[in-house]
Amino acid sequence: MPFDPIASPTVRTTPNLEPAFVHEADREAARARIAEYTARRGKRPNFLVVLMDDVGWGDFGCYGGGVAVGAPTPNIDRLARQGLLLTSCYSEPSCSPSRATLLTGRVPNRHGLHRPPMYGEPGGLQGEITIAELLSNAGYVTQAVGKWHVGENLASQPQNVGFDDFYGFLSVSDMYSEWRDPHFFPEMVYSEARTEWIKNMPFNKCFVHATRGGEPENVEEVTIPVLSLLDDKWCTYSQQFIQRMAGEAKPWLLYHGTRGAHFDNYPKEEFLGASPAKHPYKDTLVELDDVVRRLVDTLRETDQLEDTLIFISSDNGPHMETWPDAAYTPFRCAKGSTWEGGVRVPGIFAWPGVIEADRQSDGLFDFNDILPTFLGLAGASASIPTDRYIDGVDQSSFLLAPGGLSNRKYHYYWLVDTFSGVRTGEYKFLLNATSDDPGDAAGPGGFTGVTQHFTYARLYNLYLDPKETHNYMTRKLAYIEAFQAGVRNHLATFRVYPPKRVLGQPPPAVPAS
Repeated sequence: MPFDPIASPTVRTTPNLEPAFVHEADREAARARIAEYTARRGKRPNFLVVLMDDVGWGDFGCYGGGVAVGAPTPNIDRLARQGLLLTSCYSEPSCSPSRATLLTGRVPNRHGLHRPPMYGEPGGLQGEITIAELLSNAGYVTQAVGKWHVGENLASQPQNVGFDDFYGFLSVSDMYSEWRDPHFFPEMVYSEARTEWIKNMPFNKCFVHATRGGEPENVEEVTIPVLSLLDDKWCTYSQQFIQRMAGEAKPWLLYHGTRGAHFDNYPKEEFLGASPAKHPYKDTLVELDDVVRRLVDTLRETDQLEDTLIFISSDNGPHMETWPDAAYTPFRCAKGSTWEGGVRVPGIFAWPGVIEADRQSDGLFDFNDILPTFLGLAGASASIPTDRYIDGVDQSSFLLAPGGLSNRKYHYYWLVDTFSGVRTGEYKFLLNATSDDPGDAAGPGGFTGVTQHFTYARLYNLYLDPKETHNYMTRKLAYIEAFQAGVRNHLATFRVYPPKRVLGQPPPAVPAS
């Protein structure tokens, strides 16, 4: 039977791994390509992840934005033409859940970071096993730069979850800036008592440096002038790491989280007014495009470009309540929602000479696929944890085989700890969602709207109806079992592997090294 993403069956190899499609021809082609690469270059690939903040699906030129929305992105567009552009790449609805999912291969209801920790709130990534830890065990050098925001407590910091080195801040951009900006918070700036109150809150107001197993050392307090220089400073640090690794035999993982383009945006002076839109958000996109140029140029100059798989994405969709300092998406709603605008993000993979150039695919790809995919390409699939459920699937063949097909059948939507729905093929089956009225905004973590429970499930055809306005259920009853089976099987895994919640819990001590 010809392959079809709805009608074709998946295979579950072990009880703790997500079932996946098996495209044997793609697997053979991918194995041949990675074997040819390792024979030619004599090593396993490096991995560069550039994760931007609140950048929308439609912001880059290669997704229809760029010049058309007042912010050209020629360097990102060029990289997309050299590799694979994904049109159905999925994050989680908000920053910290997305970052934790990318690092652990698990949905939020398993890793426990259902929303971002705020202002020093306890709880984070402690107790999880990350891609950095597993690659480190496989002989990789691991470096984290930039925004972290998956726990400020010591056990959750990068140097204690698998990274050899960290240079960046532990929280989120607006926590350093909003109370200092008289336009955003005049009643705070002009009140000495309130300013002191914020200053005494238990979150680190500096960006930091730390090495494996150590305490973070403050580098500099993040004032607004410092904030405007962070993407430049962090890019320089990542460039220096790439340059150092040029003469090393070990492969490496560089996880680079940008400050931009989270509100409020304060671009570096040379980028102020650099965009046709002459707006700080658009100027920041131009700056982020230049960050990508600098990193790629450094790879090329050090003869590491052909050794490096590059992934560029964003942690969620636009933050609706901060318009016009917000991203662009052609889909419904925004950050904090499980409508497509909240969770469908840009996803670009490039690896010159290995990933076929000028490809586009609407095959499903989830952030949780990063862990098993990178381990597969590193020859370390056997290290995938067996004591917990891994929601990711190995997408190596999707990336490497010419015209490769996605190995993922379902994308599962989670709204905090509420199961929201499932997508397979072009159809999305929705049980719970948020309203998309910005007046319904909730504070913690940028979640948009109030939760709605639908008495009857809704079904949307995302090809015909990307704005998700026409419920198709009564005319497509034949699909119900496909969706209900996906929901049943996914939720049944939580009976064996119980859900987890970490926010608000006292953080455990860091184990002795």
